[in-house]
Amino acid sequence: MAIKDWPAGERPRERLLAEGAAVLSDAELLAIFLRTGSAGRSAVDLARELLDQFGSLRSILEASQENFCAAVGLGPATYAQLQATLEMGRRHLSEVLVREEAFTRPQLVKDYLQRQLRHRSHEVFAMLLLDAQHRLIKYCELFNGTIDGASVYPREVVRQALDANAAAVIFAHNHPSGVAEPSQQDRHITQRLQDALGLVEIRVLDHMIVGEGAVTSFAERGLI
Repeated sequence: MAIKDWPAGERPRERLLAEGAAVLSDAELLAIFLRTGSAGRSAVDLARELLDQFGSLRSILEASQENFCAAVGLGPATYAQLQATLEMGRRHLSEVLVREEAFTRPQLVKDYLQRQLRHRSHEVFAMLLLDAQHRLIKYCELFNGTIDGASVYPREVVRQALDANAAAVIFAHNHPSGVAEPSQQDRHITQRLQDALGLVEIRVLDHMIVGEGAVTSFAERGLI
């Protein structure tokens, strides 16, 4: 039976409008995104099959174009639509950080950094550049690959911060292993960068490590 023939109180779109998106299951949310099913299957049926195939909603959202388009009922147009939706979410969080004091809402910063870094297959070292009110000026990714003393250059970090006229920064990098615990090398690099930026009176507010399901804050751990 097509979704349009379901009772109004059971249709995902009508339920969302009446009760809000939070009440919907992963399959119902995905069905609204897909809009239509295929070969006699409703959009909800297709959504459930995709969740079984990929294992989770997150796996669908973070799938490569090749894997995404190989699934029955999906294709390049749907993949492009999904990527546009995800990017709108990232930009929305970025605009909120521009308007509000980022350091007073650490969970907002964690959510933003998770969207930027959690899905990366290699380590990425990034920096949030903040103004004197700790609002976001810009997010920039500086270094890729294994984060160690040879790959993170304090001179480049200082140059980027000065060019943006930043008053403070928050560092971030991901651990592709999924474990968000800071290593001794992470602590050493943070101290080097803190010392370098201190010479030009730019504060380091935090260093956040993005793992599989958590973000570890140096500030919350008392490491900064």
